[in-house]
Amino acid sequence: MKLTDAVRTAYEGVSNAKIRSLLTMLGIVIGIASVMLLMSIGASAKALIINQVQGVGSNLIFVVPGATKGSQLSAPQSSLGIVIKTLVEADINALKQEPSIKRLAPDVRGGARMVFEDKDTQVTFEGSTPDFFGIRNFNVAKGAAFTEQDVTGASRVAIIGSQLATDLFGAREPIGKIVRLKDIPFRIIGVLEQKGVGAFGIDQDSLVIIPMSVAQKQLLGINFYNSVSIEAQPQYDINFVKDRITKIMRSSHRITNPDKDDFTIRTQADVLSLLGNITSVMTAFLTAIASISLIVGGIGIMNIMLVSVMERTKEIGLRKALGAKNKEIILQFLLESLMLTMVGGIIGTVLGGSLSYVIAYVIKNFGGQAGWIFMMPASALILSATVSTVTGIVFGLYPAQQAAKRSPVEALRYE
Repeated sequence: MKLTDAVRTAYEGVSNAKIRSLLTMLGIVIGIASVMLLMSIGASAKALIINQVQGVGSNLIFVVPGATKGSQLSAPQSSLGIVIKTLVEADINALKQEPSIKRLAPDVRGGARMVFEDKDTQVTFEGSTPDFFGIRNFNVAKGAAFTEQDVTGASRVAIIGSQLATDLFGAREPIGKIVRLKDIPFRIIGVLEQKGVGAFGIDQDSLVIIPMSVAQKQLLGINFYNSVSIEAQPQYDINFVKDRITKIMRSSHRITNPDKDDFTIRTQADVLSLLGNITSVMTAFLTAIASISLIVGGIGIMNIMLVSVMERTKEIGLRKALGAKNKEIILQFLLESLMLTMVGGIIGTVLGGSLSYVIAYVIKNFGGQAGWIFMMPASALILSATVSTVTGIVFGLYPAQQAAKRSPVEALRYE
């Protein structure tokens, strides 16, 4: 039998039972679409996070108190809600003497209710120095940032995010207005440009940034820092600067054994790698879950093909009586299975891609993520084609072999 004849015969076998063929393909369609959707969303989320981290600034190094135990995926102790007081003014002064450091900004964080007239909202505030704005790429759209004199003089001034300005003041001009933070009055002197949600889930458009001295002494009552953001001199290799910072911190804390470090230092590349690993693991996990539907769909195809073999027993017997070989019978039923899975794969790919595009559009335009972009990795398309083909062969082989084993005499007498 020629291949073209086998393909035509297989097509007739599939088209003669259209409803059953459509229902058989449904599992493959749902499985492929689910995998495509999750891989697309995972790729888009990863791109968004990476863009947000890169948008923070360039040549950045972050120092946080508390050691990181275990693998690279482990979080510093301070990020787990543990209060660690080891990052202090002496460390900042020592770091300022390092020539490979261009500028740095220590910061502290807290939460409080911000009140203006009859409106109030829960906010996250950060206390820092004027260099914070340049290092972290926060641009002031209205008004101005506070100065070093505001820090040394403990001026009660604040710069707020664009969304917070809208929530509290609406169409009114926020510059010069007095708000209360923990019952302490602050004068609004600036509004940040819109930035969206940051890489660590912080809504940067609802932030309040105030002078370090006010945040430490009047709002939090502490004398330590939560982190330090450092910008390296552009002529120095970032890993060299990281090593220098490590030596300075160990000297400042009198640490001789590296295993006893009470701080964590990460470069921007470390953060990107960490976040990339996390999103990749999550995408792989969700894709694996979605792949279960592919197995279910494959089993469904095998069951339907077995039923088809039983229904077409006489046809098989007649073909074998006329000289059809076992391999020709196997080829016919394998081609039918492949047609079902490959057509289902094409439909699933189109459906998954379309749903991914719609979801990306909704997230970007209605979900507050202006930086979200539609992405369909090539690996998703390759996976779709591969899985469709493999599923057709694997789950179609057993029914095809069962058909080929039929004895012509028994098959012709089958009722």
